[in-house]
Amino acid sequence: MSVHDDLTSVQRCIDDLVRSVGRLEQQIGGGGLEMRRVRADADHLRESVALLRESAPGLSPPRRPDLVPIPDTPYDSSLWTDSDDEGLGAHDRHAP
Repeated sequence: MSVHDDLTSVQRCIDDLVRSVGRLEQQIGGGGLEMRRVRADADHLRESVALLRESAPGLSPPRRPDLVPIPDTPYDSSLWTDSDDEGLGAHDRHAP
């Protein structure tokens, strides 16, 4: 089996698990700590497999992070009023 087939099989099993947990939750109630813990674990498994599918080699091209444009124009000098120069302190004070 290929990685894609294995991940698809795991995803089907987790989907079955989530459905079964939902039915169980309806039968015994979802208010108890144990049931909430089982629901959280099933959800974490689903998220983990989704992350694994995204990072599996050969399944999808790697995503590039979104680039944030930084303008070439200078910042407004009013942003820096009442600020300290890092390592130098405030303009009106002197080092000891």
